[in-house]
Amino acid sequence: MTRPYNFSAGPAAIPAEVLEQAAAEMLDWHGSGMGVMEMSHRGKEFLSIYEKAEADLRELLAVPANFKILFMQGGGLAENAIVPLNLSRAGVVDFVLTGSWSQKSQKEARKYAAEVNVVGSAEDTGFTTLPDPATWTLSRGASYLHICSNETINGIEFHQLPDLKALGSDAPLVIDFSSHVASRSVDWTRVGLAFGGAQKNLGPAGLTLVVVREDLLGHALPACPSAFDYRVVADNQSMYNTPPTWGIYIAGLTFQWLQRQTEGSLTGVAAMEQRNIAKADLLYNAIDSSQLYVNKVAANCRSRMNIPFFLRDESRNDAFLAGAKERGLLQLKGHKSVGGMRASVYNAIPLAGVQALVDYMREFEQKHA
Repeated sequence: MTRPYNFSAGPAAIPAEVLEQAAAEMLDWHGSGMGVMEMSHRGKEFLSIYEKAEADLRELLAVPANFKILFMQGGGLAENAIVPLNLSRAGVVDFVLTGSWSQKSQKEARKYAAEVNVVGSAEDTGFTTLPDPATWTLSRGASYLHICSNETINGIEFHQLPDLKALGSDAPLVIDFSSHVASRSVDWTRVGLAFGGAQKNLGPAGLTLVVVREDLLGHALPACPSAFDYRVVADNQSMYNTPPTWGIYIAGLTFQWLQRQTEGSLTGVAAMEQRNIAKADLLYNAIDSSQLYVNKVAANCRSRMNIPFFLRDESRNDAFLAGAKERGLLQLKGHKSVGGMRASVYNAIPLAGVQALVDYMREFEQKHA
């Protein structure tokens, strides 16, 4: 069976090999007589799944030993509350606004932090640029600074994380890396905490990844629920409450798939980064060379994962989407808040899928020129 190419922003495409393996193991995981969804999270079978997933992810993302990897629930939206509950210390927190998700994050944090300062914003450009870190007005003694390192809706990405120490701040950097986790390397020397929902690049909805430096544990506000206290979660190896076992299992299979990927001499995330650069370049070049399509994001901060574009004649939007669906190019409609189109080209989308989209876009333009 030839599967369509699914460009959904999330829940998003999962590698076919992962889905095939999960299907084969659905009724009986490795001769245990149980499917993974039926296992006790404290049984030896699931513990072996969890331990391998944690070890594989630590290797893939080169997570240092002084960081804890937590498998939690609630998604990125819940982390917008859980982070300030754990890190704000009822003090001042800084935010940089680069799109829809960072806007939501700072709004939620205002419920828990004593003060939220917007120290940089690209709102005046319609979130088509990144504010230069040199212009940020950092707060003295901030508990942390939060950025969304890839804005799924607006298609903006930090291609280099800000160096807060070089900017004169000792605040930990918190990054929401939901939509580009495992698509590129992470400079952990600049990060205090990273979080992301799994449903874009790691697996199914329901699992949330948190990678947190150990010195940031143990500072939760008294009102923080125990199940959301990073110290409690870390001390219980993500088993304080029943974790999202199926999500961890599928993510673990995805980690193994990532480990098998190669590009020349590169493997794992390094290989995926090269592949993702090639995919993004192919699609952006097609957009930029077109008379029909346009991407409004500044070239130096265009996302490799989420590529929004617009038809200059928007009366043709419905025809474009209908033709795409006929060709097995699915879920290209842009977010309702911005309109247009959006192609999310996560790790599971091969170069051939992007080429198929580019071929269709050129065909559509020629037909409607």
